[in-house]
Amino acid sequence: MATRQVDYFDKAGQANSDRCVEIARQLVAEGYTNVVVASTTGETGVKIARALHGLGANLVVVTHSAGFKEPNSLELTVENEKEIRKLGARIFTGTILTHSLESSLAAQFSGIYPTMLIAQSLRRLGEGLKVACEIVMEACDAGLVPEEQEVVALAGTARGADTVVIIKSAASKRFLKLKVLEILAKPRE
Repeated sequence: MATRQVDYFDKAGQANSDRCVEIARQLVAEGYTNVVVASTTGETGVKIARALHGLGANLVVVTHSAGFKEPNSLELTVENEKEIRKLGARIFTGTILTHSLESSLAAQFSGIYPTMLIAQSLRRLGEGLKVACEIVMEACDAGLVPEEQEVVALAGTARGADTVVIIKSAASKRFLKLKVLEILAKPRE
């Protein structure tokens, strides 16, 4: 039986980022090698890339897709992209698995679809936990982290990181094999 400390934050959001990065750094020191982090503008990506630089981790920073906020735009800043890459991390920019064609269909036809049900179900455990599951599958889909491995995932609510989990990875095609093994930090609200 394993025993770990779990951090429950009073509020969701960016104020928890430093503690989440610290937890991830401790996990890498324990031997975890694959780390995936959600980062919209790249600010959180830079923060964790700096913290893990030189430790031998395979860090993947997952951003919003191009056009997510508005047509023909990318929220990841050029400066943060350069810094993340300089620190040895890789960046994946692609479609959010639970926010793609079905969102468009739901808006047009006022329906609910399986992927949206999955997203809403995962949100019962927190926005960060939902995002952590998505980004691990996205990183697997892109071949940036291997499947069936324990992966450290950091995500958050709106900005920054407020959730740290260990997930047994799976590609989206094998979603039902994805397992949340440990929750190490999350907001209570």
